[in-house]
Amino acid sequence: MDIGSVKFERGDLLLVVDVQNDFCPGGALPIEGGDEVVPVLNAWIRAARDAGIGLYFSRDWHPKNHISFEQNGGPWPPHCVQDTEGARFHPALVMPDEAVVVTKGTRFDQDQNSAFDQTGLGEWLHKNKITRIFVGGLAQDVCVQATVLDGRREGFEMHLIQAATRPVTAEGGREAIEKMRDAGARIEE
Repeated sequence: MDIGSVKFERGDLLLVVDVQNDFCPGGALPIEGGDEVVPVLNAWIRAARDAGIGLYFSRDWHPKNHISFEQNGGPWPPHCVQDTEGARFHPALVMPDEAVVVTKGTRFDQDQNSAFDQTGLGEWLHKNKITRIFVGGLAQDVCVQATVLDGRREGFEMHLIQAATRPVTAEGGREAIEKMRDAGARIEE
């Protein structure tokens, strides 16, 4: 989708999900082409900033020995451990000073894939009269999908910026797109 065709309005928000070093090539849990989302997102970030709409960035911020890690019975290798290089946002990602960081995945007893999962984000955005959220980031079939689906459950109009996201697997990405579309999210191609 060409950013030029999007007219940001009052009540819009750009939410960048988990564009962290560990999810990019060379990281602990790399997503193929994960770093390719950075220039696409940077263009959206600049456009959103120029329009004066909110910029939110979510991040996984796991404690050591998190429940989602393989050694604890979880599905993933250790990744995005608090205060490590892998947990930092990708260095080329534009991070304006006014951006709000949403931290998730901090619980010891469960994973939190969605930026809305027990973070208070939904309530905060409703309070601030946000109605439409544009989403990009990593990974399309895990945290992006969970965030978009939870955003729909919270009553927001959700728009996935497909060019600004990559899946863990191609099949997982196709399934995620269908689930998000079925939930009423708009897929911006």
